[in-house]
Amino acid sequence: MEIIAAIFSLLIFSAICHSDALSSNYYDKTCPSLESIVSSTVKEAFKTDKTVPAAVLRLHFHDCFIRGCDASVLLDKDGNNKVEKSGPPNLSLHAFFVIDAAKKAVEEACPGVVSCADILALAARDAVGVAGGPTWNVPKGRKDGRTSLASETIQLPAPTFNFSQLQQSFAQRGLNLGDLVALSGGHSLGFSHCSSFKNRLNNFDATHNIDPSINPSFAASLKRVCPAHNQVKNAGSNMDPSPSMFDNTYYKLILQGKSLFSSDQALLAAPSTKKLVYQFASSKQAFYEAFAKSMIKMSSITGGQEVRKNCRRVN
Repeated sequence: MEIIAAIFSLLIFSAICHSDALSSNYYDKTCPSLESIVSSTVKEAFKTDKTVPAAVLRLHFHDCFIRGCDASVLLDKDGNNKVEKSGPPNLSLHAFFVIDAAKKAVEEACPGVVSCADILALAARDAVGVAGGPTWNVPKGRKDGRTSLASETIQLPAPTFNFSQLQQSFAQRGLNLGDLVALSGGHSLGFSHCSSFKNRLNNFDATHNIDPSINPSFAASLKRVCPAHNQVKNAGSNMDPSPSMFDNTYYKLILQGKSLFSSDQALLAAPSTKKLVYQFASSKQAFYEAFAKSMIKMSSITGGQEVRKNCRRVN
């Protein structure tokens, strides 16, 4: 996830919470076909676009980390107001069409009932599933937010973050170190532009040009793709050798010094997180169980007020 961040403001944090009101059977009577509709939409999109799993999972993460999981990341610009998707960390977000298609189908079946935030949470789960990852019961009942500000996207945790910055960012959202390591496994999917990891390849610090924690041959391969000057537009690297497959390769790469981001390698900085990296690298099942648990926890951060008729604009 290519992301930039700063400290989460107390003002925004006060507007979100981990909700006990969510329920796995929230729509059982009002929209019983919801989960099958979203699942089929994600599967159809994946058939023609293998980047869908990474993109939809990233959409959900970027949504939840700003004002809670309220679908504010889906809102389009209204007048002069620059929305979250206009913020620098979100300019490469895509696959909005998947949520649009799912919302359209859900509205036809159950008009005015299901929030865009719930659709996004379900789509993220199904995106992981089609990529070969775990599944889980998604608690539902979120509401959609009415506020989306590009300026707030600086609160997203950055790929350049060190361990203490990551710990603080996650703690401010009620997420612990176990959640940090598990959710970072989302980097099993997708592609990153050079801008998110070039800090490790040139002028790293006062004594090292290249980050000493990165594998030298891996660094050399990245420098060929991302030269210090004359960078090709949209150049970058896959997050791991199987960017459309959700697995535990990410953790194995960290141990080999072949992870892309500073924030990835930072997971080895503390004994407790280092232990989890080793555990997840050796057991895909352990990773899957932890990831599912942490996704439920993260997606239960709420903060919305309405059920939007159109995910791109407030009612």
